[in-house]
Amino acid sequence: MIVEAAGLGKSFGSKRAVDEVSFVLEPGRVTGFLGPNGSGKSTTMRLMLGLDHGDGRTLYDGRQLAEHPVPGRVAGAHLDAKSFHPNRTARAHLRMLAAGSGVRDHRVDEVIEQVGLGTVAGKRPRGFSLGMGQRLGLASAILAEPAVLLLDEPANGLDPQSIAWLRDFIRAYASHGKVVFVSSHLMSEMQLMADDLVVIGRGRLIAHEPLAAFVARSTRNDVLVRVPDPVSLLGHLLAEGLSAVREGPDGVAVSGTTTEKVGEVAFHCGQPVRELTTRTASLEQAFLELTSDHQEYAAQNERGPGGVAG
Repeated sequence: MIVEAAGLGKSFGSKRAVDEVSFVLEPGRVTGFLGPNGSGKSTTMRLMLGLDHGDGRTLYDGRQLAEHPVPGRVAGAHLDAKSFHPNRTARAHLRMLAAGSGVRDHRVDEVIEQVGLGTVAGKRPRGFSLGMGQRLGLASAILAEPAVLLLDEPANGLDPQSIAWLRDFIRAYASHGKVVFVSSHLMSEMQLMADDLVVIGRGRLIAHEPLAAFVARSTRNDVLVRVPDPVSLLGHLLAEGLSAVREGPDGVAVSGTTTEKVGEVAFHCGQPVRELTTRTASLEQAFLELTSDHQEYAAQNERGPGGVAG
């Protein structure tokens, strides 16, 4: 199934929360959804599901979600860890959802075990921790084995072991030809999990590309070379038109080139090379750099009058 979001938009009063956001989600791939706080990620997901009214539309294999006979089998979503009746047991909550999508009760028991809720299935979710609520939300989303899975910050409240389990689960789900669209502020996990990225800031699309291509755009990708005379090597590198700066007592960092090119320059100027290595930016470094101009609620380094942040 192909998911096409086209021209999504939403305003709250005079504030434009989402503005002409368009992208395509491919089956068999995990697409990470990133953006600074207040960038419009949750609103975008709600627009995709028809939970909010706004501009644009989202097509699931050419049809809007409501046009499919059983929408629950097309798209499953987990957008809120507390989206359940507090006095209904976890199993009863899932059975209610199952009835609405024509899912048999044995599937309810299946997903309860799959997400690790077996020991609390007969309990009311009002006493659940945030992590247990996340597991129940995930169970609700996958109940009808939908072709598309949308998850908004599903790792909130999970311990490290549960986060690792969630990562493996999401990748396995996508590997069966499913579309997975997941937002998270855990950049290290997203780097391990996502194939593609959709990045927004202040409601506008910043990037829609493979994760590797997004990271490759960071200026933090460079080549580090260590030699006995870094000043001399720096001069030769600059003469070659390369972007280079000193780093440490014997190092030079060179941007926009390869280890082969740097090694050749060092060889031709008679410099024995002590170290020559490519350094790749992390997703977090690339994200912070490439979204620096799109922060809605950026931390202030400067202080206003009386030491209060401005």
